[in-house]
Amino acid sequence: MIKKILKPTIALLLVFISAVVLGGCGSKNSADSSTKKEIKLGVSPGPYNDLFNAGVKPILEKEGYKVTLVNFSDLLQSEVALTEGSLDFNVAQHNAYVKAYNKEKKADLVSIVKIPTVRAGIFSNKHASINEVKQGDTVFIPKDPSNAARAYSLLEKAGWIKIKEGVVKTLATQKDIVENKYNLKIVEMDSSQIPRSLNEADYAVLPGAIVYMAKIDATKALLSETLVDDLYITVAVDGKNKNAKWAQDIVKAYKSQEFKNYLKANNSKGYWVLPDDLK
Repeated sequence: MIKKILKPTIALLLVFISAVVLGGCGSKNSADSSTKKEIKLGVSPGPYNDLFNAGVKPILEKEGYKVTLVNFSDLLQSEVALTEGSLDFNVAQHNAYVKAYNKEKKADLVSIVKIPTVRAGIFSNKHASINEVKQGDTVFIPKDPSNAARAYSLLEKAGWIKIKEGVVKTLATQKDIVENKYNLKIVEMDSSQIPRSLNEADYAVLPGAIVYMAKIDATKALLSETLVDDLYITVAVDGKNKNAKWAQDIVKAYKSQEFKNYLKANNSKGYWVLPDDLK
Protein backbone atom coordinates (compact mmCIF):
# COMPACT_ATOMS: atom_id res chain seq x y z
CA MET A 1 0.00 0.00 0.00
CA ILE A 2 2.77 2.41 0.95
CA LYS A 3 4.70 1.52 -2.23
CA LYS A 4 1.64 2.28 -4.35
CA ILE A 5 1.37 5.75 -2.78
CA LEU A 6 5.12 6.49 -3.00
CA LYS A 7 5.49 5.58 -6.68
CA PRO A 8 3.36 8.42 -8.13
CA THR A 9 4.67 10.80 -5.47
CA ILE A 10 8.28 10.11 -6.42
CA ALA A 11 7.42 10.41 -10.13
CA LEU A 12 5.81 13.81 -9.57
CA LEU A 13 8.79 14.93 -7.52
CA LEU A 14 11.18 13.94 -10.32
CA VAL A 15 9.10 15.86 -12.86
CA PHE A 16 9.16 18.93 -10.57
CA ILE A 17 12.95 18.71 -10.09
CA SER A 18 13.48 18.34 -13.87
CA ALA A 19 11.32 21.40 -14.48
CA VAL A 20 13.32 23.46 -11.99
CA VAL A 21 16.65 22.33 -13.48
CA LEU A 22 15.53 23.02 -17.04
CA GLY A 23 14.06 26.34 -15.98
CA GLY A 24 17.38 27.25 -14.39
CA CYS A 25 19.22 26.30 -17.59
CA GLY A 26 16.81 28.41 -19.62
CA SER A 27 17.47 31.44 -17.42
CA LYS A 28 21.21 30.92 -17.77
CA ASN A 29 20.97 30.70 -21.54
CA SER A 30 18.87 33.86 -21.61
CA ALA A 31 21.43 35.66 -19.49
CA ASP A 32 24.23 34.34 -21.70
CA SER A 33 22.43 35.71 -24.77
CA SER A 34 22.22 39.14 -23.16
CA THR A 35 25.77 39.29 -21.84
CA LYS A 36 27.63 37.25 -24.45
CA LYS A 37 30.99 38.42 -25.77
CA GLU A 38 30.82 36.89 -29.26
CA ILE A 39 28.59 38.86 -31.64
CA LYS A 40 27.86 38.47 -35.35
CA LEU A 41 27.65 41.39 -37.79
CA GLY A 42 25.89 41.00 -41.13
CA VAL A 43 28.11 42.62 -43.76
CA SER A 44 26.76 43.84 -47.11
CA PRO A 45 28.62 46.09 -49.58
CA GLY A 46 28.90 49.73 -48.52
CA PRO A 47 30.72 52.31 -46.44
CA TYR A 48 29.00 51.65 -43.13
CA ASN A 49 30.62 48.28 -42.60
CA ASP A 50 33.98 49.87 -43.44
CA LEU A 51 33.34 52.57 -40.85
CA PHE A 52 32.36 49.99 -38.23
CA ASN A 53 35.42 47.83 -38.90
CA ALA A 54 37.85 50.74 -38.72
CA GLY A 55 36.31 52.91 -36.02
CA VAL A 56 34.01 50.83 -33.80
CA LYS A 57 35.19 47.23 -33.89
CA PRO A 58 38.54 48.07 -32.20
CA ILE A 59 36.66 49.76 -29.35
CA LEU A 60 34.50 46.68 -28.80
CA GLU A 61 37.52 44.39 -28.96
CA LYS A 62 39.13 46.38 -26.16
CA GLU A 63 36.00 45.58 -24.15
CA GLY A 64 36.57 41.88 -24.70
CA TYR A 65 34.20 41.32 -27.62
CA LYS A 66 34.87 39.05 -30.55
CA VAL A 67 33.07 40.37 -33.64
CA THR A 68 32.46 37.83 -36.39
CA LEU A 69 31.73 39.24 -39.86
CA VAL A 70 29.21 37.33 -41.98
CA ASN A 71 29.14 38.41 -45.64
CA PHE A 72 25.96 38.85 -47.69
CA SER A 73 25.59 39.94 -51.30
CA ASP A 74 22.78 42.33 -50.46
CA LEU A 75 21.07 43.98 -47.51
CA LEU A 76 17.83 41.98 -47.77
CA GLN A 77 19.63 38.68 -47.12
CA SER A 78 21.27 40.24 -44.09
CA GLU A 79 17.90 41.42 -42.76
CA VAL A 80 16.38 37.95 -43.18
CA ALA A 81 19.29 36.38 -41.29
CA LEU A 82 18.92 39.00 -38.56
CA THR A 83 15.22 38.21 -38.26
CA GLU A 84 15.92 34.47 -38.09
CA GLY A 85 18.52 34.93 -35.35
CA SER A 86 21.67 33.77 -37.16
CA LEU A 87 23.00 37.36 -36.90
CA ASP A 88 23.07 39.78 -33.99
CA PHE A 89 23.15 43.13 -35.80
CA ASN A 90 23.89 45.04 -38.99
CA VAL A 91 24.84 48.62 -39.79
CA ALA A 92 23.65 49.28 -43.33
CA GLN A 93 20.04 50.54 -43.35
CA HIS A 94 18.14 53.64 -42.33
CA ASN A 95 15.12 53.56 -40.07
CA ALA A 96 12.68 54.11 -42.94
CA TYR A 97 13.94 50.86 -44.45
CA VAL A 98 13.63 49.07 -41.10
CA LYS A 99 10.02 50.21 -40.79
CA ALA A 100 9.20 49.10 -44.34
CA TYR A 101 10.89 45.73 -43.80
CA ASN A 102 9.04 45.13 -40.53
CA LYS A 103 5.72 45.93 -42.17
CA GLU A 104 6.32 43.72 -45.20
CA LYS A 105 7.87 40.77 -43.36
CA LYS A 106 5.99 41.12 -40.06
CA ALA A 107 9.36 41.34 -38.33
CA ASP A 108 10.50 43.20 -35.21
CA LEU A 109 13.83 44.79 -36.11
CA VAL A 110 14.76 47.84 -34.03
CA SER A 111 17.16 50.71 -34.75
CA ILE A 112 19.18 51.24 -31.57
CA VAL A 113 21.39 54.15 -32.63
CA LYS A 114 21.74 56.49 -35.61
CA ILE A 115 25.27 56.51 -37.04
CA PRO A 116 27.31 58.76 -39.37
CA THR A 117 25.70 58.78 -42.81
CA VAL A 118 26.71 59.76 -46.34
CA ARG A 119 24.04 61.94 -47.94
CA ALA A 120 22.54 61.35 -51.36
CA GLY A 121 23.28 64.12 -53.82
CA ILE A 122 22.75 65.44 -57.33
CA PHE A 123 25.89 65.09 -59.45
CA SER A 124 26.76 65.96 -63.04
CA ASN A 125 29.66 65.64 -65.47
CA LYS A 126 28.05 68.20 -67.78
CA HIS A 127 26.84 71.01 -65.53
CA ALA A 128 28.32 73.08 -62.72
CA SER A 129 25.02 74.03 -61.09
CA ILE A 130 21.45 72.83 -60.71
CA ASN A 131 20.46 76.23 -62.13
CA GLU A 132 21.69 75.08 -65.56
CA VAL A 133 18.82 72.61 -65.83
CA LYS A 134 16.77 72.97 -69.00
CA GLN A 135 13.70 71.51 -70.66
CA GLY A 136 13.94 67.81 -71.47
CA ASP A 137 17.12 67.10 -69.48
CA THR A 138 17.79 63.49 -68.54
CA VAL A 139 18.14 62.58 -64.86
CA PHE A 140 19.27 59.16 -63.67
CA ILE A 141 18.07 58.02 -60.25
CA PRO A 142 18.23 54.71 -58.30
CA LYS A 143 15.44 52.23 -59.02
CA ASP A 144 15.21 50.53 -55.61
CA PRO A 145 12.15 51.94 -53.80
CA SER A 146 13.96 53.35 -50.76
CA ASN A 147 16.59 55.31 -52.70
CA ALA A 148 14.16 56.25 -55.46
CA ALA A 149 11.95 57.95 -52.88
CA ARG A 150 14.96 59.87 -51.56
CA ALA A 151 15.80 60.89 -55.12
CA TYR A 152 12.33 62.27 -55.81
CA SER A 153 12.48 64.20 -52.56
CA LEU A 154 15.85 65.65 -53.61
CA LEU A 155 14.52 66.64 -57.05
CA GLU A 156 11.69 68.43 -55.28
CA LYS A 157 14.23 70.20 -53.06
CA ALA A 158 15.98 71.35 -56.25
CA GLY A 159 12.70 72.89 -57.41
CA TRP A 160 12.46 70.64 -60.47
CA ILE A 161 9.37 68.63 -59.51
CA LYS A 162 6.51 68.67 -57.04
CA ILE A 163 5.31 65.64 -55.11
CA LYS A 164 1.63 65.20 -54.29
CA GLU A 165 0.71 66.80 -50.98
CA GLY A 166 0.39 64.35 -48.09
CA VAL A 167 2.74 61.73 -49.55
CA VAL A 168 5.38 60.50 -47.08
CA LYS A 169 8.64 61.58 -48.72
CA THR A 170 10.46 58.38 -47.81
CA LEU A 171 7.79 56.43 -49.73
CA ALA A 172 7.36 58.67 -52.80
CA THR A 173 7.27 57.11 -56.28
CA GLN A 174 7.23 58.49 -59.82
CA LYS A 175 3.43 58.23 -59.73
CA ASP A 176 3.36 60.83 -56.93
CA ILE A 177 4.86 63.57 -59.13
CA VAL A 178 2.18 66.19 -59.81
CA GLU A 179 4.41 68.70 -61.55
CA ASN A 180 7.54 68.21 -63.69
CA LYS A 181 8.57 71.82 -64.29
CA TYR A 182 11.25 71.08 -66.89
CA ASN A 183 9.68 67.96 -68.41
CA LEU A 184 12.66 66.03 -67.16
CA LYS A 185 13.23 62.52 -68.45
CA ILE A 186 13.67 60.69 -65.14
CA VAL A 187 15.24 57.26 -65.64
CA GLU A 188 15.31 54.74 -62.81
CA MET A 189 18.28 52.35 -62.95
CA ASP A 190 20.46 50.18 -60.75
CA SER A 191 22.29 52.61 -58.47
CA SER A 192 25.62 50.80 -58.94
CA GLN A 193 25.45 51.57 -62.68
CA ILE A 194 24.90 55.31 -62.30
CA PRO A 195 28.52 56.45 -61.69
CA ARG A 196 29.76 54.82 -64.91
CA SER A 197 26.78 56.28 -66.80
CA LEU A 198 27.15 59.88 -65.66
CA ASN A 199 28.26 61.07 -69.11
CA GLU A 200 24.99 59.81 -70.58
CA ALA A 201 22.81 61.98 -68.34
CA ASP A 202 22.55 65.68 -67.63
CA TYR A 203 22.18 65.03 -63.91
CA ALA A 204 22.09 62.00 -61.64
CA VAL A 205 21.09 61.30 -58.05
CA LEU A 206 23.60 59.11 -56.25
CA PRO A 207 22.89 57.45 -52.88
CA GLY A 208 25.53 58.07 -50.23
CA ALA A 209 26.83 54.50 -50.26
CA ILE A 210 27.42 54.70 -54.02
CA VAL A 211 29.18 58.06 -53.68
CA TYR A 212 31.53 56.45 -51.18
CA MET A 213 32.15 53.18 -53.05
CA ALA A 214 32.72 54.96 -56.38
CA LYS A 215 35.22 57.25 -54.61
CA ILE A 216 33.36 60.34 -55.77
CA ASP A 217 34.19 63.50 -53.84
CA ALA A 218 31.07 64.18 -51.77
CA THR A 219 31.80 67.92 -51.85
CA LYS A 220 31.18 67.84 -55.63
CA ALA A 221 27.45 67.34 -55.10
CA LEU A 222 25.49 70.15 -56.73
CA LEU A 223 22.80 69.64 -54.09
CA SER A 224 22.68 67.27 -51.12
CA GLU A 225 19.64 65.80 -49.44
CA THR A 226 18.38 66.99 -46.08
CA LEU A 227 18.78 64.08 -43.68
CA VAL A 228 15.62 63.68 -41.60
CA ASP A 229 15.80 61.28 -38.64
CA ASP A 230 14.49 58.28 -40.60
CA LEU A 231 17.20 58.63 -43.26
CA TYR A 232 20.22 58.30 -40.99
CA ILE A 233 21.82 54.87 -41.20
CA THR A 234 21.31 52.88 -38.02
CA VAL A 235 22.49 49.85 -36.08
CA ALA A 236 19.62 47.35 -36.28
CA VAL A 237 18.95 44.41 -33.97
CA ASP A 238 16.06 42.08 -33.32
CA GLY A 239 13.65 43.74 -30.89
CA LYS A 240 14.25 41.15 -28.19
CA ASN A 241 17.95 42.12 -28.07
CA LYS A 242 17.66 45.91 -27.93
CA ASN A 243 18.47 46.06 -24.20
CA ALA A 244 21.12 43.33 -24.22
CA LYS A 245 24.46 44.45 -22.79
CA TRP A 246 26.29 43.79 -26.05
CA ALA A 247 23.76 45.91 -27.96
CA GLN A 248 24.11 48.80 -25.53
CA ASP A 249 27.91 48.48 -25.69
CA ILE A 250 27.69 48.95 -29.46
CA VAL A 251 25.71 52.15 -28.85
CA LYS A 252 28.31 53.33 -26.33
CA ALA A 253 31.13 52.63 -28.80
CA TYR A 254 29.52 54.81 -31.46
CA LYS A 255 29.01 57.58 -28.89
CA SER A 256 32.50 57.29 -27.41
CA GLN A 257 35.19 59.97 -27.55
CA GLU A 258 37.50 57.46 -29.22
CA PHE A 259 35.10 57.10 -32.14
CA LYS A 260 34.68 60.89 -32.37
CA ASN A 261 38.45 61.21 -32.58
CA TYR A 262 38.53 58.61 -35.35
CA LEU A 263 35.94 60.52 -37.38
CA LYS A 264 37.72 63.82 -36.88
CA ALA A 265 40.87 62.31 -38.36
CA ASN A 266 39.13 60.45 -41.19
CA ASN A 267 36.45 62.72 -42.63
CA SER A 268 38.53 65.02 -44.82
CA LYS A 269 36.37 64.39 -47.91
CA GLY A 270 33.21 65.31 -46.04
CA TYR A 271 31.49 61.97 -46.47
CA TRP A 272 30.13 61.55 -42.97
CA VAL A 273 27.25 63.58 -41.57
CA LEU A 274 26.80 63.04 -37.83
CA PRO A 275 23.39 62.72 -36.15
CA ASP A 276 22.93 65.10 -33.22
CA ASP A 277 23.44 62.48 -30.52
CA LEU A 278 26.89 61.59 -31.89
CA LYS A 279 28.21 65.15 -32.04
